[in-house]
Amino acid sequence: MTSSLPPQPLSPLDGRYRAVVAPLSDHLSEAGLNRARVEVEVEWLIALTDRSLFATAPLADADKERLRALYRDFGQAEIDWLAAREAVTRHDVKAVEYLVRDRLSSLGLDRLAELVHFACTSEDVNSLAYALTVKRAVEEVWLPALREVIGRLDELARAHRDAPMLARTHGQPATPTTMGKELAVFAWRLRRVERQLAASEYLGKFSGATGTWSAHLAADPDVDWPAVARGFVESLGLGFNVLTTQIESHDWQVELYDRARHAGGILHNLATDVWTYISLGYFSQIPVAGATGSSTMPHKINPIRFENAEANLEIAGGLFATLAATLVTSRLQRDLTDSTTQRNIGVAFGHSLLAIDNLRRGLGEIALAQDVLDADLDENWEVLAEAIQTVVRAEITAGRSSITDPYALLKELTRGRRVGAAELAEFIRGLDIGAEARERLLALTPAGYTGLAARLVDPAE
Repeated sequence: MTSSLPPQPLSPLDGRYRAVVAPLSDHLSEAGLNRARVEVEVEWLIALTDRSLFATAPLADADKERLRALYRDFGQAEIDWLAAREAVTRHDVKAVEYLVRDRLSSLGLDRLAELVHFACTSEDVNSLAYALTVKRAVEEVWLPALREVIGRLDELARAHRDAPMLARTHGQPATPTTMGKELAVFAWRLRRVERQLAASEYLGKFSGATGTWSAHLAADPDVDWPAVARGFVESLGLGFNVLTTQIESHDWQVELYDRARHAGGILHNLATDVWTYISLGYFSQIPVAGATGSSTMPHKINPIRFENAEANLEIAGGLFATLAATLVTSRLQRDLTDSTTQRNIGVAFGHSLLAIDNLRRGLGEIALAQDVLDADLDENWEVLAEAIQTVVRAEITAGRSSITDPYALLKELTRGRRVGAAELAEFIRGLDIGAEARERLLALTPAGYTGLAARLVDPAE
């Protein structure tokens, strides 16, 4: 039996990859969630006193700032305090309530202690805390990283908009395109999903134990509590869900995680395509000083950025799918399946962010090998068969050709075999078509048969 190690991170996100995902932990860690819970408790207390409810008076600005410092200055002391208290309460939100109560005493605001967590169920606080932390993580960390990848793709697409490339459909030589256009396809797809993600709703509820405001009305039946709750939730920059059970229904989270998974699927497609282009020699990899590609083959530069991205996107996609599938359901008015599930939101976004970071760096470490693309095109003149048979069809329709089946004619010449430039030119010269059409076909080359590819790099929105 081996000796026990000192405590170590179990997840690579908190070990090997910590530096990459650290910005997310500021929001999606346990500490980040608790800080947001304190924020909700403090702001609810301020909201109640601002309305002079229960014989209170609005707090002085200085007192409000001192209260807000409880979450703005939230740090290790609060983390340790909550850990010690939760070990006793066995309830994380109750520990947060006790923390705020304790700090009120030190601030000389003991008179307000009973308004901490007033008429709240834990999910009132949690729904807002999760909405705040996920919103900030997505908008401040994850989406900017995704936009960097899109921006890098835009740069590469424009730089290589005129770089002709043999396309491959079903892995076989097909009508040429340009590398820029193919990269622009990914930028276009990602930008569309990014807009959907940027428009995401982040909803919260604040309606008590079963979503009925029963305790609120018992305390003061003359207050329009739904209006108070709406104003409070919206003051935090969140959307208000008026009709809920004990929990906010999490549908906004399901939508968000499905969209994040969709974006990850597109990024996964990008990673595998660029990996394939590297394997074909279309892209060379720029050596990184001091890096080792293989422990035994010194010549190798492995496409590890794209392989790492591929694997982490698969992990993230699986987690996002699980989050969406689990959070859409809650038995009757409440069960706790969402509680442990939501603790993995940061893990899902962490693996996704790690993948995005690898793609960003990988796209900055490749260079187009146009000579390889040109050689590939020059070896596949048969891809012009499409152009020839299409022109012949047009000539037949215009009454300038007596050919009866142009597709069959080209199929007999080209299917399953290589056709060189000279052989194709001889074939074109023998076609029964108009002189102008013949000259147009004779001038065509695989590298020149890219249609509107270059223009499509900047499509109209």
